[in-house]
Amino acid sequence: MLARRVYIPAESLPRGSRRTWPLDVPCVGQLADEGMTFERPVTFLVGENGSGKSTLVEAFAEAWGLDVQGGRAGRKYVNDRPKSELGEMVKFETTALGSRHRVGPRTKRKGYFLRAETAFGFMNAVSGMNGYWDEDTSEMSHGEGFLTVFAAMFREPGFYLMDEPEAALSFQSCLRLMHLMYELGKSGAQIICATHSPILASTPDADIIEVGEHGFQRSRWEDLALVDHWRRYMAKPEAYLRYVTEE
Repeated sequence: MLARRVYIPAESLPRGSRRTWPLDVPCVGQLADEGMTFERPVTFLVGENGSGKSTLVEAFAEAWGLDVQGGRAGRKYVNDRPKSELGEMVKFETTALGSRHRVGPRTKRKGYFLRAETAFGFMNAVSGMNGYWDEDTSEMSHGEGFLTVFAAMFREPGFYLMDEPEAALSFQSCLRLMHLMYELGKSGAQIICATHSPILASTPDADIIEVGEHGFQRSRWEDLALVDHWRRYMAKPEAYLRYVTEE
């Protein structure tokens, strides 16, 4: 483990009302009140669109020193971009290993932030550059490109963040990514992943934090609203499809 806890120090909070962004987002408000602990090497944040899980992951990336647009640790791709308001406020409580990881030589830092919405352009921009991957991802499908990045950049103990990596992946590819994250977690790496995928969230030994209007709370995979909805849909799709087909 590299990070034990993420929190917002009281002195970093703006004075006055919390009814403005980002503190008006329930999960951010809870982060400010009590912080979020990490108990296992692999942590999933799950929740509906708009719940704030991506907001959290992006702020965590910035607070750790990763480029919010995505990319590897120790490298800033757009140096004049300031941190977001939340990224400036968030702080990590690290282990001794995590502290060494963050303050060590830039070229020795291991980690990566994969953000699905910016990943395709980024992959094409750095394909073939030293320290990345040899394959030309512009000649691959999006899913193949994602798996190329995972295989090349997610293979050593380090700090890895992902925002909806399943966006380009098939069922089988999600299983491959699950296996990669499971093995990476066992190697000493730490992973925090925001996802809508019940497949990824079922990664063995992973910790699951459900994000929503309540803020955030730990949950078992079988108790997730995400899993319940998919089970109901697969068992009886017409119960959902009538809302689409009926006028």
